Amino acid sequence: MQSPPTLFSQIISGLYAAEFSRALKKFPLDKPIRGLTEYDHFLTLCFGQLTYRESLRDIVVCLNSKPQLLYHLGFSGRLTRTNIAYANTHRDWRIFQSLAETLMRRAAALFRAAALADDPVGLVFALDASIISLALNLFPWGYYCRTGQAALKLHLLLSLQGPLPAWAVLTDPKVGDMRMLDHMPIHPGAHDIMDRGYMDFVRLYRLQQGGAYFVVRRKEPVSFKVLTSRPVDKGSGFKCDQTVRLNSNWSEKSFPEPLRKIRFYDSENKVMLVLLTNSFSLTVATLGQLYKRRWQVELFFKWIK
Repeated sequence: MQSPPTLFSQIISGLYAAEFSRALKKFPLDKPIRGLTEYDHFLTLCFGQLTYRESLRDIVVCLNSKPQLLYHLGFSGRLTRTNIAYANTHRDWRIFQSLAETLMRRAAALFRAAALADDPVGLVFALDASIISLALNLFPWGYYCRTGQAALKLHLLLSLQGPLPAWAVLTDPKVGDMRMLDHMPIHPGAHDIMDRGYMDFVRLYRLQQGGAYFVVRRKEPVSFKVLTSRPVDKGSGFKCDQTVRLNSNWSEKSFPEPLRKIRFYDSENKVMLVLLTNSFSLTVATLGQLYKRRWQVELFFKWIK
């Protein structure tokens, strides 16, 4: 009687053999690495990530504890800490980047079809950044004086239909968050949700000109001139819904179009939130829910760490 497929092999079956072969052909090696095939290397990395292994030795001990199952998991060769470490050092990492991009495009297409059918808002992205700590003895080039250890900063545009990464950049920890607004891709018609670290009107106007909508938390101080006010249900926590224009000469030149200002009192955390957006068609409740969904990017950072 044939054994049923393992859960791990069912997960890995989402990657087709032809896609793996195409990734290998993109980045051929001058000299083949002996001891661990490309596919076994890929399976090892996936297993370590999915099962929260903490080291190469942890991966090897866990896999070799059930050697009779390795074939059913998809492995074809012998696994040792030495050959995995050697492959990590000498194999081109861009192979795995290409595989990840292939899977992300496929997953994004699946979620996008469902989201556009069920969500009247359409595409929604959350932009944020997080510091990723590194071992200083292994990565001395990443020294970060603020923490006294090595670190990188991950800037991430997360599609909230999934959630799936749509764009990411690794930089020096000292790179400011708002500078990423110069480089992030613009999706016309989509809503980009951001915290107050991204409130730069020159850069936000780039999104406006590209046809994208943004929802950003206001950073003090900003002077506005109120053009119109709309009634809100104050029992729901919203205090105002106004069309405003930036008041100072420099700000008005930076963002010459009207903005929508929404004030909301968060009774749970006892804090007043002021949101700025260029979206005038959505209700205040919908915009408030969009900003609340920004928390998914924080949960994503917590997961990958």
